[in-house]
Amino acid sequence: MLKIDGLVLTVVDPDTGHETEILHGNSLELAQGEALGLVGESGSGKSMTLKCILGIEPDGARVDGTIALDGTDLLASGGDALRRIRAEDLALIAQNPHGALNPVLPVGRFLVEGMSDARSMGRAEARERAADLLRQVGIADTERVLRSYPHQLSGGMLQRVVIAGAISGDPKLLLADEPTTALDVTTQAEVVAILDEKRREHGLSMIFVTHDLDLAAAVCDRLAVMKDGEILEIGTPEEIRDRPRTDYTRKLMAARPMLYPEGHPAAFLAGGAGPAPLREGGGGNDETDRINGEEAGA
Repeated sequence: MLKIDGLVLTVVDPDTGHETEILHGNSLELAQGEALGLVGESGSGKSMTLKCILGIEPDGARVDGTIALDGTDLLASGGDALRRIRAEDLALIAQNPHGALNPVLPVGRFLVEGMSDARSMGRAEARERAADLLRQVGIADTERVLRSYPHQLSGGMLQRVVIAGAISGDPKLLLADEPTTALDVTTQAEVVAILDEKRREHGLSMIFVTHDLDLAAAVCDRLAVMKDGEILEIGTPEEIRDRPRTDYTRKLMAARPMLYPEGHPAAFLAGGAGPAPLREGGGGNDETDRINGEEAGA
C-alpha cells in the first residue's frame, strides 16, 4: 500500500548554501490495514518522515527517493493532484489537538466543513455523520460537543474529535504524530484504545510516531526503530522485545520507565494486559463515561 524507497531529506541553509542531510536513505513498506510504529528519541527523524509523506517538508528542503501510495509517486505529484491525495487518502492526527482546530470556530464546523469539502456532502448530512463519528469515538453528548469551542473541551475530548475528523473521509493511511503526548497517562489509554479500535474497524493503515516504545507496541503490528535520521531495524513488537538486533534498541528498551498502571495499553512490553475495548453502542468504557459526565456537568 505504502512503499518508501531510499528516502533522503536534505535541508539547505538559504544564507550559506550549506546542506545538511536529515534522513539517510530510509526504506520501508506498509501493507493495507497494517500499523507501523516509528519509535526513537527526539530528533531521530520520525516527524520529518511524516512530513515527507504529506509533502510539507521545510522550505528549501530537497527530498530524494520514492514515496509511493498504491503505486502513485507522491514526490512526483504536485498541485491539484497532491491536494486531492491529501484530502482523500491521507489523514494526520497531530500531537496537539488544540493546534488542529480553529479556536474561534465550534468543533462541529471543523467536522462538517471537512466532510463537505472532501466528500461533496450536504451540510445536514455532514452534521448527522459528524454526530455519528463522535459517538463512535466514545462521545455521548454529541450535540453539546458539536456546539462547543475547542477551549471548552479537555485535551482528551479534543483528541477524540480530531480522530473522528481523521476517519471521516475514509482515508487509506492515518499518520499519527505522537497523538498522546499532550495527554495524561489515564487519558492516553482511552485515546489509544479508540484510535486502535477505529483503525481496525475501518481497515486503515497507520504510521504511529512516538518516543514511547511500549505505547507503539500496544497498537502496532511492526516497529521501526530510528536514530539520527536512520531506520536501524524493523520487526514485530515481540521481535523488538525479545531479539533486538542493535545496541541502540537494547539501550532504548533498558531506558523505558515502568510508569504505566495495570491495564494500560502500554503495559505490553512489561507483560501486562492490553486496552479494554469500548462497549457496544458508542457509550465508551468507564473512563469515557467519567469524562463525559464531568464535562457535561462543567
